[in-house]
Amino acid sequence: MPDFAVPVEPCVERPLFGGAISCTFPQRFQDLSNIREVPDHQEVFADPNRDESLIVELLDLKHDVADSQSALWFLQDLANEQDSAEDLVVESVSTVAPSDAPFLDPATVVTAVVGQMAVSKGRQGREAQNTVRVYLANIRLKGVGTDVLITAYEPLLISVGLSGDV
Repeated sequence: MPDFAVPVEPCVERPLFGGAISCTFPQRFQDLSNIREVPDHQEVFADPNRDESLIVELLDLKHDVADSQSALWFLQDLANEQDSAEDLVVESVSTVAPSDAPFLDPATVVTAVVGQMAVSKGRQGREAQNTVRVYLANIRLKGVGTDVLITAYEPLLISVGLSGDV
């Protein structure tokens, strides 16, 4: 029987936020801070050949958001920012088991959500929206009052004449 396994692509560990934390992900993602200004609370990477992007953000902990719903809350907030709330399709919401995040304190809450939405880049209007699948994880570091967001964008439909990172 043939092996239909997806080939593993080369990954590299990258220091984030001046080396305070690190993350391993595919080597094909370029650090956008080498190309454009990125806010201090974000690390942004993109693969221009696939129009995929990966963003790691450090945000003040949202105390008024329930742990179990935090990733969904951040996805809905993102959809509101993109004027895409009515187009948001939530595909799955989950809580990550401590055994699946072995390098984190077992008391740390990690939630994840996958959804689809229409997004526009920069000042482009609704007629130039792309449909993307958004993978969002929220790591709640209550001891330091921080929500860590890890967001990946995968294009599903790109408007004619558009390309580039989300």
